[in-house]
Amino acid sequence: MLGIQDDLWASYCFYGGLILLKLVVMSPLTGLSRMKKKVFSNEEDAKMTQGKVTLNDPDVERIRRAHLNDIENIVPFLLIAPIYLTTDPCKLLAVSIFRVITLGRYMHTITYLNEVQPWRAVGFFLNIFCNFFMIGCTIVHYAYAF
Repeated sequence: MLGIQDDLWASYCFYGGLILLKLVVMSPLTGLSRMKKKVFSNEEDAKMTQGKVTLNDPDVERIRRAHLNDIENIVPFLLIAPIYLTTDPCKLLAVSIFRVITLGRYMHTITYLNEVQPWRAVGFFLNIFCNFFMIGCTIVHYAYAF
C-alpha cells in the first residue's frame, strides 16, 4: 500500500489500536462516574436514578476533560502517522515514535485522572513532539515533489 512497509503498517495499526482502545474506554468511564455520583447532564437521565442535573461535577468533568484531550491528540496522530509512513521512514524510528505516543497518551490519562504533575505534562508533550516531528519529516520529504 503506497510503498509502506507491511511491518510499519502493522506497527501503526497495533499502537493505533491501543490508543483507540483507551479513547473508547473514556466514554463509559465518564458514564460510570455519572452513575456512581448520580449527576447527569440530562433531566431524563437524572429522573431514572433520582439523581440531579449538573454540568460541573469536578470528578466527572476531570474525566471528560481527559477524554477531550484524547480526542484532540489521538485523532491528529491517526491522520498524521499514515502520511508519515509514506516517506519510507527508518523502521526503528517510526516504531519508536508509535511506542512513545502510546506511552504518552496512557501516561497523560492516568496522571490526569489522578492529578499528578509534572508527569501529566510529560505525557502530553511526548505526543505533541512526536506529532510535530512526523509532520516536519513529511513536509521536508515532499517539499520538492511537485
